[in-house]
Amino acid sequence: MRIAALLLLAMAALTGCAGAPRQPAPPRLISGAMPEGYDTTVRLLASDMEQFVKRSPEFFQGIRNSATGGSLDILAISGGGSGGAFGVGALTGLSRAHARPRYALVTGVSVGALMAPFAYLGSDWDDAMQQALGGDKTTALLHSPKRTLFARLLVPLGFHHGPLFQLVDSFVTPAMIQAVARENAKGRRLLVATTDIDKQETMLWDMGAIATLGGERARETFRDVLVASASVPGMFPPVLMHVTDGVHHYDEMHVDGSVTAAVFTTPLIAELHPETLSSLRGAHIYMIVNGQMHRFPKSTPVKTINILTNSFGAGLVYKTREAVAETIALARQLDMQFEMTLIPMDYPMGTFIDFHPQTMRALFDYAADCAARGRLWVTPEQGLRRNLMARSMPVKGPPSCPMDDPDIGDGKPLERTQP
Repeated sequence: MRIAALLLLAMAALTGCAGAPRQPAPPRLISGAMPEGYDTTVRLLASDMEQFVKRSPEFFQGIRNSATGGSLDILAISGGGSGGAFGVGALTGLSRAHARPRYALVTGVSVGALMAPFAYLGSDWDDAMQQALGGDKTTALLHSPKRTLFARLLVPLGFHHGPLFQLVDSFVTPAMIQAVARENAKGRRLLVATTDIDKQETMLWDMGAIATLGGERARETFRDVLVASASVPGMFPPVLMHVTDGVHHYDEMHVDGSVTAAVFTTPLIAELHPETLSSLRGAHIYMIVNGQMHRFPKSTPVKTINILTNSFGAGLVYKTREAVAETIALARQLDMQFEMTLIPMDYPMGTFIDFHPQTMRALFDYAADCAARGRLWVTPEQGLRRNLMARSMPVKGPPSCPMDDPDIGDGKPLERTQP
């Protein structure tokens, strides 16, 4: 009866929201409409082949020119909800080990989008990252699963001043906007993905181009894109982005980038025009996966909340695997070195909505320790072997690092090979 009542409440909420006021979406898939004050370089619809081919040579050459010391380093950060504590810990541990490159390109999706500006700006921003995305702050995002998936549906569409908005608004400061603009001027790039659910397409936002506009408008746009990228449907309200083509005004509805892209290095459309990526030849790609790509079987309770969270989690896992496979193909084509890190299968991981401070602190400490000891990065092949060799049940005691072989008692690291 209780579940049935919640479902009826959710259906009533959705019915009521259907008439919530908003301006219509742009009528065409490929539209010149942009947030007011910005030109077309501020973002790219992932399926817009014409614009990608037109803009990519200058874009990627700028990234190449910004590389220092002869190394072109790229960082891609995935979604994963509360698994973001892994990425925050990984970046912090790399800083402690003085093993964190100056990334020429940083991309982020969902919770990865929230940490992407900090990763882009470097180790000096680690304290701010930990304060912004630590357990004390993120606990407020979700007070209970039922409230997450049902009561939040009562929030009118377009209203995004809830806990996620407040969290992001608190750390997107004028100082961050100014710092991102300075780095963007050097040719380094910061990209974030959202999902335009009117078009059902991925939208890639150039956060440096946003920051370059400057002032409060840039700060608000920057903030709204990050909020949208992390707005898991049903858990957080969508974000309405007001755009104009100079004559007409429209509203676009944006939600979590992970709905269409769990993690990305380059737009999917680049596979059709690999010649546009020639400037990235020989680059070193790092990918932080804020989740597990395999898990031990666990009975799902016959409860709506568990079914929904496990279903969303399964979709995220498979989209992440697809993105990894695409990145492997890209790396082989352009002689890139590709290394990744992820939460191993035998780490005692809960759901992606487990924002309890002690859970996130443990995951942060685990990743930070592995990174500081140089046991964070593996090739995709090593990561697969690491999970397939995992014991049939989660181990007791401290979990081994991504680079460690779980079936070797002395913690001997995997033999490192080129991808």
